[in-house]
Amino acid sequence: MTDLRLVVFDVDGTLVDSQGDIIAAMTLAFEGQGLTMPPRNQVLAQVGLSLEVIFPRLVPDGTQALFDSLVQGYKDAYMHLRKAKGSVQSSPLYPGALDVLGSLNALPDTLLGVATGKSRRGLDKLLEAHGLTRTFVTEQVADFHPSKPHPAMLHAALSDTGVAQDRAVMVGDTSFDMEMAKAAGLYAIGVSWGYHKPDQLHQADVVIHEFNQLHDVLNKFWG
Repeated sequence: MTDLRLVVFDVDGTLVDSQGDIIAAMTLAFEGQGLTMPPRNQVLAQVGLSLEVIFPRLVPDGTQALFDSLVQGYKDAYMHLRKAKGSVQSSPLYPGALDVLGSLNALPDTLLGVATGKSRRGLDKLLEAHGLTRTFVTEQVADFHPSKPHPAMLHAALSDTGVAQDRAVMVGDTSFDMEMAKAAGLYAIGVSWGYHKPDQLHQADVVIHEFNQLHDVLNKFWG
């Protein structure tokens, strides 16, 4: 293990606000199967999970064939929307995110990572659009891991970086992020501006309300 420190970020609802495209793509996916999308709040409550887990939750009586069609329909719709508007407009960074990422990345003993329910392709497009392709040293995506809150993504991030779990933190907006952090033995930092309400982040060690509060929380955690 090294003396380095690691900050792992969730993406949707934490770094970027992609709910507009998420809801639009979900609507198109359901319409493509002749179905009405469930209520918006019910859909946003699932954000952070892998698509293969989300659709059985939204359509409990569906078949595997339907789930597969919904997953593909969502991916196709999301890609189309991203091409039409561009990732910067369709998934804008939250206020303060870019400055905090830049200042953390400038610290020689601090490494940054992401753990997201996005696909490899989706994350690549997003990071490229926002000029963040060299920001994260470890990038864990849904293609290669079980869905959150399984800790596989964080285990891989620790393995990639050689950072000990007691020197790593997870920053996210959903209960799935917090549960994943605790399952991996990481300090869990919740954010209040995402898709789960702060009172849903039961396993968070702390909840912040503005990005610029992250520095103080990290300084207190690491001493």
